[in-house]
Amino acid sequence: MTQPSVGITAFGAYLPRLRLQRKAMAIANAWANPGIMGQGKGERTMANWDEDAVTMAVEAVRDALPGKTDPIADRRGIAALYFASTTMPFADRQNAGIVAAALSLPEEIHTVDVTGSQRAGLSALIAAVEKVKAGAKNALIAAGDRRKARAGSTQEFQFGDGAAALLIGTENVAARFVGSHSLSVDFIDHFRGESEEFDYNWEERWIRDEGYTKIVPRVVKGLLEKTGVAAASIDHFILPCTFAKLDQQMATKSGIDASKVRDNLAASVGECGTAHSLVMLAHALEDAKPGQKILVAAFGQGCDAAIFEVTDAIEKVRPHRGVKGWLSRRKEETNYMKWLAFNGLVEMEKGARAEKDNKTALSVTYRKRDMLFGLVGGKCEKCGTAQFPRTRICVNPNCRAVDEQKPFSFAELKGKILSWSADYLTYSQDPPSHYGMVTFDEGGRFLSDITDVDIGTVDSGTNVRMVFRVKDFDDRRGFKRYFWKAAPIY
Repeated sequence: MTQPSVGITAFGAYLPRLRLQRKAMAIANAWANPGIMGQGKGERTMANWDEDAVTMAVEAVRDALPGKTDPIADRRGIAALYFASTTMPFADRQNAGIVAAALSLPEEIHTVDVTGSQRAGLSALIAAVEKVKAGAKNALIAAGDRRKARAGSTQEFQFGDGAAALLIGTENVAARFVGSHSLSVDFIDHFRGESEEFDYNWEERWIRDEGYTKIVPRVVKGLLEKTGVAAASIDHFILPCTFAKLDQQMATKSGIDASKVRDNLAASVGECGTAHSLVMLAHALEDAKPGQKILVAAFGQGCDAAIFEVTDAIEKVRPHRGVKGWLSRRKEETNYMKWLAFNGLVEMEKGARAEKDNKTALSVTYRKRDMLFGLVGGKCEKCGTAQFPRTRICVNPNCRAVDEQKPFSFAELKGKILSWSADYLTYSQDPPSHYGMVTFDEGGRFLSDITDVDIGTVDSGTNVRMVFRVKDFDDRRGFKRYFWKAAPIY
């Protein structure tokens, strides 16, 4: 019996709208280190205050699975979810479970957190392939990172915030999995201790000469030999790397034409941690043609590498926006102080109105989990009225049917702002606090926070989409609360 082809059946990414200008970063820190002005070129992605690895991963999956107007039904067949990150919001709560709940994935799904190394994203992808090979219908990979760095550090300029997602399956395969090869070496180029906020980095020459140069070619050559693929047949070579042109040197050292090396997006995005190899893979798939081969590698305490061959189905598998779409959806940010505040690098005065206990009732969170995480309301099976939240009695005054509502997700529906307020008195990390009544064409309305707002652009009738974000923080207990917000469609 012939083994069915396994590979990528959907792909997507997410890059935050804000783009912090490196020139602004350099100017703000040049008083302490004048030489830092040399790094003030280009921009890096900057997550909003209410975005983290989980919320960005959710957006990447939504980008990979466009047109899913009924996520409860459309995503029912997904068998596994691997979530990769080194900046997961919870140390002891499964973060993949939050992602799954936000996407209305079935409770029978197998969820796994993959962390501890910058190659965790690619490691998760390889694990998902093995899961499907073992008999699972499909497996979803989501990776996201929002890494902190000390103000004025090289890492602050190099890092970027972002996420990527891939669906692995056997039907309508757009990029067939050819093979993978891995090497585990406890080479410590950097580390972040359990109680530390920032990475500690070793000397750059050591990382370059003893790390990348000796480990990456071994893995790439081993992969080519293992799969029988000629180095000359590689059309796209992916290796996240912050050292200029080192990725080209690694390609050449492995026998691959340096011209096949993909742009690592350093000038426009930065490096998105565990997600970056998958962000670059998604970017490559947007350009790839049938028959082309993509080799993706990721370095971190060893190295993972995999080869995919693009099929004719690539023309039918396109993300909603993709990396190119998110790159064009940008807003320049020059306020370095806002960057510091959003990342908790400076303590801002919150005022008396913020002095409240944000303790979350975990029992209520559990009972209403589909509403809070999946934005699931109800639709009356008798009259078709949609409402949020779901109740036992239909809100239609001409119906009022009892216990006739089935779960109905509002997450993928477009909405409009009916009425709104911009409040400077309520505490917000990005004042003013925008909120308003959101209505949906399918029916239903509710009061929602509004995020990613350009002041003065929100009005009644503004088109919005719902996004999964951080609602607020319980600083006393270290708990993040998530919910959905309205975001203007730019």
